[in-house]
Amino acid sequence: MIQITPQMRILVATAAVDFRKGIDGLTALCRQQLQADPFSGALFVFRNRRATAIKVLVYDGQGFWLCQKRLSKGRFGWWPPDGAERLHLLDARQLQVLVWNGDPARTSSAPLWRSVAPAG
Repeated sequence: MIQITPQMRILVATAAVDFRKGIDGLTALCRQQLQADPFSGALFVFRNRRATAIKVLVYDGQGFWLCQKRLSKGRFGWWPPDGAERLHLLDARQLQVLVWNGDPARTSSAPLWRSVAPAG
């Protein structure tokens, strides 16, 4: 099972990917084009060219997980621009919004960390 924690690095590939690629193809893409280590425990998110599906790749210490979500209608409306940056960093809450086809840049929520010192 994939467990996504607030401390996990979540990296979104800005360029569209050929979705015929499986685990081996996506790990090679991580190493060669994204200059990232797929064994690092980071979660990698990819989008197809038509923006109708996303794939999530993560290594859990024993093996790779590869998950895919394909929309039955429409396209993913938000995606980081494909430019000089090959990867875009998200937090766990933003990933959840993205998976539900929302705009992570437009969400707001309480801070992840806050002081637990007694009020005084």
